[in-house]
Amino acid sequence: MLSEKRRSLLVFNGIGLIATAILSGWIYFFFLLGAIDLWPFVTDLPVSIAGDRRAWNMAHLEGITNGTMLIAIGAAGSYLRLGERAQAVLFWAALAFGWLFTLPAIANALFGTRGLEFGGGPFPGDVTINNVIFLAGWPAMIGVHVSIVLLLWGAWQHNRHGAGQ
Repeated sequence: MLSEKRRSLLVFNGIGLIATAILSGWIYFFFLLGAIDLWPFVTDLPVSIAGDRRAWNMAHLEGITNGTMLIAIGAAGSYLRLGERAQAVLFWAALAFGWLFTLPAIANALFGTRGLEFGGGPFPGDVTINNVIFLAGWPAMIGVHVSIVLLLWGAWQHNRHGAGQ
């Protein structure tokens, strides 16, 4: 079972990611409108927000998806049978993929990059910013794969060693 402290920190970070998704969602909303329009308080205040629709959609959904995933891991933590070291690896790997998929997606939207290939590949945008975003993706890529393996293993071990007895 994941410790109560780790479970609560995963839920806390998941909520933080969803809050980040709400913030990027507001920026996405103003990007689509080309203005800040919050009637009756502010109406039609023109803004120019960089990026494209696909990138802002991705930035918004990464926060929602990863936040929900961290909350789910925290909530399911009592159904995982893992040793102390495996728990620590799962915890840090989950935090890595949660934040390092979300924050670079927001950066991609802001800077007009994709971060999918070192050197930028066929995509526009500043190559240096693209490369930083690309490199930030490696801990996330490793983290998500390690997390899934540990989640499957922990759930299997819980089931094998006394679930429902």
